[in-house]
Amino acid sequence: MDHDTFEFGPVPTGWMWGTATAAHQIEGGNVGNDWWDFEHTPGSGTRESSGDACDSWNRWREDLALVRAAGLEAYRFSIEWSRIEPAEGEFSIAALEHYREMLLAAHAMGLRTAVTFHHFTTPRWLAAQGGWANPIVVERFARFVDIAAQHLGDQIDLACTINEPNVVTHAGYVGGIFPPGRPGDLDGFRASSLHMRAAHEAAREALRRGPGDFPIGLTLALPDTVLHEDGSRESAGVRVSDLGPDGPRGELGWLTAGQYLETARDDDFIGIQTYFTEHVDAAGELLPVPPGERVTQMGWPFTPEALGRSVLLASRVAGVPVIVTENGVATEDDAERIEYYTRSLRSLREAMDAGADVRGFFAWSLLDNFEWAMGFEPAFGLVAVDPVSFARSPKPSAAWLGRVAAASRRS
Repeated sequence: MDHDTFEFGPVPTGWMWGTATAAHQIEGGNVGNDWWDFEHTPGSGTRESSGDACDSWNRWREDLALVRAAGLEAYRFSIEWSRIEPAEGEFSIAALEHYREMLLAAHAMGLRTAVTFHHFTTPRWLAAQGGWANPIVVERFARFVDIAAQHLGDQIDLACTINEPNVVTHAGYVGGIFPPGRPGDLDGFRASSLHMRAAHEAAREALRRGPGDFPIGLTLALPDTVLHEDGSRESAGVRVSDLGPDGPRGELGWLTAGQYLETARDDDFIGIQTYFTEHVDAAGELLPVPPGERVTQMGWPFTPEALGRSVLLASRVAGVPVIVTENGVATEDDAERIEYYTRSLRSLREAMDAGADVRGFFAWSLLDNFEWAMGFEPAFGLVAVDPVSFARSPKPSAAWLGRVAAASRRS
């Protein structure tokens, strides 16, 4: 397969070629949220502290310039709730101005802006009140979004209310590898899942009140799922296409994906984030990857074609335009990264040819960064970051993706 000559083909008007980051993973020093506490809690399973991360709180101009230099045209980043509202009801004008300066600078560079209002981190003061399991979170989040939008909305081109709400709830209350670290707490999982949906809907209405006029949606982790009723990874299995409460994955499938695809029907788009194909048994438990099968640094199967299948599923169920708000691979081998993107983008084109209305693609991630419980080892970035000097070094994949973007405009 010749990755150097890969062409994605023409893209529709308004399409966004971009790359993405998250505040806690790159800014450094976000000491006021639940993740900082989780990183410093013995036994949480987190490998290391986010610490200074990539020092992007100070180096954001350099990061914007890297997006532009790669030939990309949009930057998706998150604003850190705990910086903006460090204590309940107390809002920092300085933090809001920091993010406004970023938005203005991005536009001055010719970049479009995609802002995420919640990317995995919740203020410490709210976590102490029960976090997403407490119904009060719906009003608190809507208030935060409303105040942030009043300050920033006129400079936003795309808004993502919540990033992967299904990961926050499942990893926090079922797996226990995210805050609050309560494995097997199914009541917490159910409550937080319903509150996530309600918070998205309340935030959507706050954003629609203005200022600004931009598409609004949430982003969803939507793996391509194959169900093996017999519990054997060797059996053919059945690809899951029904995520309703009566579907093959039942309540779990509904709370982790189906309900979000349903509420997205009232959104302007659905953000899809797919990295691999997962294989599960009848109880919904992940089946282990067989020895010798190709995996990424995350331990995930190397299955780039999962993206196109998830996009088709989301397009069919939600019935709104799809934006790939994240896609990428954790690897130290940049040639492997280019192979992954070649194959995932080819599958995306096939989904579009099959009728999916897709409006953009954001590579995860701009920078090698803090990958939550996995620490700094997984390398998702188009740009390497020195852990001591914070020097940025673009990888060949950055320029490669820029060439793919440029060619799509000429097609």
